Amino acid sequence: MYSKKIFLICGARPNFMKVAPILHQLHKKNFADPTLIHTGQHYDKEMSDQFFEELALPAPRYHLGVGSGSHAVQTAKIMMAFEEICLADRPDLVLVVGDVNSTLAATLVAKKMCIPCGHVEAGLRSGDESMPEEINRKVTDSISDLFFVTEPEGESNLLREGVPVERICYAGNVMIDTLVRHLPFARSQEACRKYNLPKQGYALLTLHRPSNVDQPEVLRGLLKAIQHISESLPVLFSMHPRTAQKISQMGLNTMFTQITSTPEPGRILTVGPLPYTEMLSLQVHAKMLLTDSGGLQEESSYLRIPCLTLRENTERPVTVSEGTNEVVGIEPQKIINASKKILEGNWKSGNSIRGWDGQASLRIVEKIQSFLGVHD
Repeated sequence: MYSKKIFLICGARPNFMKVAPILHQLHKKNFADPTLIHTGQHYDKEMSDQFFEELALPAPRYHLGVGSGSHAVQTAKIMMAFEEICLADRPDLVLVVGDVNSTLAATLVAKKMCIPCGHVEAGLRSGDESMPEEINRKVTDSISDLFFVTEPEGESNLLREGVPVERICYAGNVMIDTLVRHLPFARSQEACRKYNLPKQGYALLTLHRPSNVDQPEVLRGLLKAIQHISESLPVLFSMHPRTAQKISQMGLNTMFTQITSTPEPGRILTVGPLPYTEMLSLQVHAKMLLTDSGGLQEESSYLRIPCLTLRENTERPVTVSEGTNEVVGIEPQKIINASKKILEGNWKSGNSIRGWDGQASLRIVEKIQSFLGVHD
């Protein structure tokens, strides 16, 4: 008989990679009943359901089905639905991951019901409050009870904000746990061959941040820079549905081509959202990554693949100080110049990052076990 009940909140695509190793580790430890709750923040099959299958996650016990909406609407829907579950099936701990609306909403509900809450990826800060994720991070950390940190600056940020040191656990990066588990298969998969791309002979691109895709001039400038890069190196763009919609609305479709037998210089190859292991395989065999995603900054640093972050800041500074990432901003010429350095072989190789070793989930579960007063 399990002695404790833990709710794990999963809402958006990156959450699944972070929740999976923790859930598997909880099953191994066998002191708690881990309950997976899917808020439905990402709600189509391409963006969520396939991740449950691929990461060996069980079907969620509760599916809130909130779908899309403004930040206020989506957060409110999650709070209303999650509160009902907590009233009917009260947990001993709520565990949230990342910085999405689901993270914030579940934490608010738990705290108001006096249910302890743990935050995985606590302490990350970009310093840019125009990013909704920054608000979610700061509010979540202001009321959580347990803080699981991925990198040194996260720990420093929390201490500066007054979090007691005994509530902070430098756990490392659970996303790397998932990567380590799936890396052998991803290497052997060689997904680049599916798109007629040579190993280490292409760039992989993702864009989804509103600050990049909602402003026509910014998006045009980014795509012009990427198009310039594609004249020297094929670029494969795994396009988020929302980004695809914006590109279509702005009449920019002429810059792209669907996958053909031979990539064309000056044309960006496009595909939709990809399964986790396929995306990982494409990263492994890429020459460089171009992205505004936090997760890809981390994965590229572990894999020692050069990464250009198309933003003005990052909440993951260890990927710059120790990894292979550089924040190059959104000015087209800066992006082009940085890509040339990579093509010329003039790029940092990166170092190992503390706690990015495939064992972060074990450290998290052991801290939870201690916090809940459960003994082996």
